[in-house]
Amino acid sequence: MRFSTVFGALASAALVTASPVSDLAKKHEVHGPPTVHHQVKNASEKIAPKVFIISMFSYEAAIWYDNAETEGSIGNLLEKNITVPGFSMLFPDAHCLADGSVCQLTTGESEINAASTISALMYSPYFDLTKTYFMIAGIAGINPKHGTLADVAISKYAVQVALQYEFDAREMPENWTTGYFPQGSYAPDEYPTSLYGTEVFELNEVLRDMAVGFASTATLNDSATAITYRANYNTSTLYTAATQKPSIITCDVATSDVYFSGALLGDAFENYTTLVTNGSATYCMTAQEDNASLEAMLRAAIVGLVDFSRIILMRTASDFDRPYPGDSVANNLLYNDVGGSTPAFENIYLAGTPIVKGILDGWDCTFAAGINATNYIGDVFGTLGGQPDFGPGSSYGGEGVVLSQVGLSRRDLYKKVMKN
Repeated sequence: MRFSTVFGALASAALVTASPVSDLAKKHEVHGPPTVHHQVKNASEKIAPKVFIISMFSYEAAIWYDNAETEGSIGNLLEKNITVPGFSMLFPDAHCLADGSVCQLTTGESEINAASTISALMYSPYFDLTKTYFMIAGIAGINPKHGTLADVAISKYAVQVALQYEFDAREMPENWTTGYFPQGSYAPDEYPTSLYGTEVFELNEVLRDMAVGFASTATLNDSATAITYRANYNTSTLYTAATQKPSIITCDVATSDVYFSGALLGDAFENYTTLVTNGSATYCMTAQEDNASLEAMLRAAIVGLVDFSRIILMRTASDFDRPYPGDSVANNLLYNDVGGSTPAFENIYLAGTPIVKGILDGWDCTFAAGINATNYIGDVFGTLGGQPDFGPGSSYGGEGVVLSQVGLSRRDLYKKVMKN
């Protein structure tokens, strides 16, 4: 989650409106809408959603609720509400259409909340998720080298950029450009030799491209403030993308609980993203939760509770991760009204709705059977099978341990634990 720091201006920002959208000035209560609890009495009553929308906080969720009556919407997600043990205390329910075909939940912000909520969902007795498509749909900060305010990015990779060693920048070695460097390394440009397994996730590229096709039918929202603010990036050829109007883009997400600002940190995490994916990923979005959610799903996929090839990762740009030339990092993070928050929230719905509808409309002929991935999917260990096309190659930690064997051991151990 990232959003413009002048959040009080959210409702008053002038919109360049593409279609009927919600009034965010209504400001849903943090605990979410009133619930009518649906009790699942036995396994035969399990809800088997075709699509599950994952929001991270209240505004990302409200955009779906507020548009229930809008022409062309997916319907009222508050028709069936299920309290799930282990969900956030602030967002204790999953919300579904009456027929259970589409559901939505809110994890709560940050990695811990995301991992806890998604784990609770994965092992809930109320759902059959074996054929469900998951769409993580939230706002994020954007790298002005690769995109602009209100862009919609659909990603193939998620990289946990903050999982590194760190020196305070004031105490880092004189010839270094950043205080961050990979675990088990001795310099920022060395590949980590200590891997936890959550550093990188790769998703189904074929599904991503199908989602891009669906989302590209949407007319995206913008704001007058955002249009004016983008012009500040005209002074650098590095930031040409930042000056463009909103569009659907394909680039990747960096996960960090630290809400950072500035070109030095942005470049450091961009370089780390390039390093740990062997140049395959392009860092454009910065968010807090995605690697945590994906790890919870991967563990469930090990024992067949979900299909890891059915995950779509979509983020919309609410602010820039660094200031325009001549501005300060403090202004960028704390004071500037960039005008990106409102259209970013709206574009979650505008781009997300055709993706959901595309899956529902093509269920019988295409999506029920699954979308075969032509690329590797999973984590750096090869936990779900196959050999990662990113990472250190065939050896891990310099000790000759084959990564696929690490993944196999992890998978077999986890299955054994779950059976017991």
